[in-house]
Amino acid sequence: MKPTSSRRDALKALGTVAATSLSSSAFAVEALGNTDVKLKNNIKHSVCRWCYQSIPFEELCQGVKNIGMASIELTGPEEWPILKKYGLTAGMGWGTWPAGMGLNNFFNEPKNHDTLVAFYEDLIPTAAANGIKTLICFSGNRNGMNDYTGMINCAQVIRRLIPTCEKYDVVLSMELLSSRDSHRDYMCDHIDWGVSLCEMVNSDYFKLLYDIFHMQSMHGDHIRNIRKFGKYINHYHTGGMPGRKEIDETQEIYYPAVIKALIETGYKGYLGQEFIPTPKDKAGMLASLKRCVQICDV
Repeated sequence: MKPTSSRRDALKALGTVAATSLSSSAFAVEALGNTDVKLKNNIKHSVCRWCYQSIPFEELCQGVKNIGMASIELTGPEEWPILKKYGLTAGMGWGTWPAGMGLNNFFNEPKNHDTLVAFYEDLIPTAAANGIKTLICFSGNRNGMNDYTGMINCAQVIRRLIPTCEKYDVVLSMELLSSRDSHRDYMCDHIDWGVSLCEMVNSDYFKLLYDIFHMQSMHGDHIRNIRKFGKYINHYHTGGMPGRKEIDETQEIYYPAVIKALIETGYKGYLGQEFIPTPKDKAGMLASLKRCVQICDV
């Protein structure tokens, strides 16, 4: 469908990465020079550290602060004191996973439970001491396990952690990931499965991380999902589909409408930018981030 003039004009005003013929350095000068633009901050703006690994962490902190953002997420205890130094936080924290555990091998496997309980019972109070309110977790892959058994297994270990979460006021948030594409066989791959797990656990200290990029791959329907299931979701990630590039007019999700619907639900949490910037120099990467933050700053 041909975009309306208002949508086209809005995106033109915000600018795009992929559509411009400028070099990344020229793009950076143009975007970062727009210092008079103040964020509305109707939503808390965050960014995922792994997308900017080539930028030294303190330089990234300063760049993010200059943009007006609040958080660098998917960071751990060694980085949290540095965030404080720059007046930032981690909207979603994590730690160094126990050996052999991670996205594909986590809560749905009972043999991991004791190890993961010990891990989180150490990480949760550390997070709380640093002002971090949410920690990420994962279901793990199916590996032949049926979805209901996996859900029961996840609920069992999460319930063991809820008393510690309550004591320190820290929420566990399980990420919804695409099993069709980038995380083959991952179990928590659909909003209905995630919501059913939330209802089984039945605690305000367990929620979902709704990754818009991943859920576009699985089922789309983001605005309806946000309105219907928002009470089970405490964090959101972005990413351009396809390719996880900038969230501009070159990809298939119209983020301003999605974020507007999210704000209208009364959501007060963080929106984590998790796209891979096209420019590869520091100035260009930060300019790309600023543009995409502005797209979501509705």
